[in-house]
Amino acid sequence: IRSRSSAQRNNNSSKMKTAACLAAILGSAAAFAPAAQSGKASTALAASSIDDAFGVSIETGNKCPPLGSWILEDTSPDAIKWFQNAELKHGRIAMVATIGFMVQKFGVHFPLYLGPTGSNAFHPASDQAWLLSSSSGVTFSDIAAAAPLDAIQMVPAAGWLQIFFVAGWFECVAFDRQWNQEGRVPGDYGYDPLGFTKGKDMENDEKMKSLRLKEIKNGRVAMMTIAAWVSNEAIPGALPVWHP
Repeated sequence: IRSRSSAQRNNNSSKMKTAACLAAILGSAAAFAPAAQSGKASTALAASSIDDAFGVSIETGNKCPPLGSWILEDTSPDAIKWFQNAELKHGRIAMVATIGFMVQKFGVHFPLYLGPTGSNAFHPASDQAWLLSSSSGVTFSDIAAAAPLDAIQMVPAAGWLQIFFVAGWFECVAFDRQWNQEGRVPGDYGYDPLGFTKGKDMENDEKMKSLRLKEIKNGRVAMMTIAAWVSNEAIPGALPVWHP
């Protein structure tokens, strides 16, 4: 009886600890979720502000698509800004990805630090190549000659760890500059080495607004493009039009 009651107490204690952990996880996740507003008046206000949000243009009849309206329904104004930042980040990554995909697919490569990598111009073969991973024996020349998806799989775990570390560091910096510093439009993270936006009024300058809208639209096209190319690379014939 004593052992049974002891086991029952341990079981209850374990359940309580599990519940506490789940509550903590859900609570921390809720801290990053857009806050909801109550009442029908706030719903009408949110719907109006969604259609007036920057990035909604003629392609969708100057109205937010139904799915976007449903996701943003009854949310705070910060939710629109959060999704605008997310779209810009994904669009920028997709634009870089399309260029990288074409470079890899066409076999165009550049010498690594002008060293004996062999992956220069259209001739990736080399008798002397630098190792990307000594444990796996993969060289930069091997990746240069591989298909795009095969090249991704050849990157060692340590390489992916470095990529995720840098991405996490950037996200921390971007979050601080976007949410803790005033006067920044979505997508402005303070990184402008060529000075295109220096001293510009990003909110009201018509030229800047035009450039911002072009970036959003190019990012949307790039997201659809890279998704189609990767699908066709994984399933040949999935994209029945010309592609790299």
